Amino acid sequence: MSRFKVSKMGCGGCASTVEKAVRTVCAGASVQVDLGASLVTVTGDDDVPSDDIVAAIRRAGFPAEAIA
Repeated sequence: MSRFKVSKMGCGGCASTVEKAVRTVCAGASVQVDLGASLVTVTGDDDVPSDDIVAAIRRAGFPAEAIA
């Protein structure tokens, strides 16, 4: 499981965009977006480096960083 702080998500459309971005690098992962906490949790991504997920979210237009 990996967690990411993702800024500038304000609506369901933003959450959907971030989820799709994560799935470009983690096709089979479970992605949960908490808009209120600006938190994205990705489960089932054990083989994908966190940096790759952060990069995908950033390419989608959202500032992101991995958190412990």
